[in-house]
Amino acid sequence: MKAAFLPDRGVIKVSGEDARDFLNGLITTDVTLLQPGLGRFGALLTPQGKITVDFLITEAPAGHGGGFLIDAPLPLAQSLADKLGFYKLRAKVAVENISADMGVVAVWDGEPAVKPDLAFADPRHEALGWRILAPEDLTHKVADLIGAELVESDAYEAHRIATGVPRGGLDFMYSDAFPHEANMDRLHGVDFDKGCYVGQEVVSRMQHRGTARTRIVRVVLDDFSPETGIPVQAGDKQVGTMGSTAGGRGLALVRIDRVADALDAGLALTAGGLAMHLADPNEVRTPPKQTVA
Repeated sequence: MKAAFLPDRGVIKVSGEDARDFLNGLITTDVTLLQPGLGRFGALLTPQGKITVDFLITEAPAGHGGGFLIDAPLPLAQSLADKLGFYKLRAKVAVENISADMGVVAVWDGEPAVKPDLAFADPRHEALGWRILAPEDLTHKVADLIGAELVESDAYEAHRIATGVPRGGLDFMYSDAFPHEANMDRLHGVDFDKGCYVGQEVVSRMQHRGTARTRIVRVVLDDFSPETGIPVQAGDKQVGTMGSTAGGRGLALVRIDRVADALDAGLALTAGGLAMHLADPNEVRTPPKQTVA
């Protein structure tokens, strides 16, 4: 089992008697289902349905002051806190960016021997393992407590990429991608049966009409690692762009209909003029519609 402190993640705390209802009316995941020890994946969207920031969220137990803790990209933590503060109006809610005092440890390739109070299974994909919220200076203590080998964050990045889970800012651009394009519907990040939230109408329409044509897919690279943003070609036509890569694996944001047509026509995929192929060609085929409870 491995553990790594993630220096690119920050933590926001949302507390107060109205916190649950406040968050539930804003974000894509159903906060009413949260409790200590559980985590959910969600996002705050623009009114047009595009991802402002995606994050993991858990409920803090009473011994840690209660409220909700949001595991978000560190460069966007303060702006997310500011946006939540903007929305709170007269709600009895307090929003704090506590990233200076609290960080995120990722744990994978095993089950923690002991689960600290602020630990929860990563809800996006079983292979991603666990998240533990803790100050950076306690990382070694956390690793020893749960029986994990402490490794660098690059090892987690390679694992994330191999698992096929996108990272905002690399695999898709914030304020430019819809949740379906970042596979949030497939990673349990959108609750289609919950009440209204910011951008909900657009996301629901894409779900019910099946209009998502751009998706992030896993690719296998032949001894090269193209830079993020390099075009993905099928023959002489661009069908997408490369995202993050590590160890012969990568993610690419592609037009799935065009890639499917290229595969059917026997055309090879390339990036920077070098051959690549899909890890699973079924990822560009339209799957049955699904919802998240």
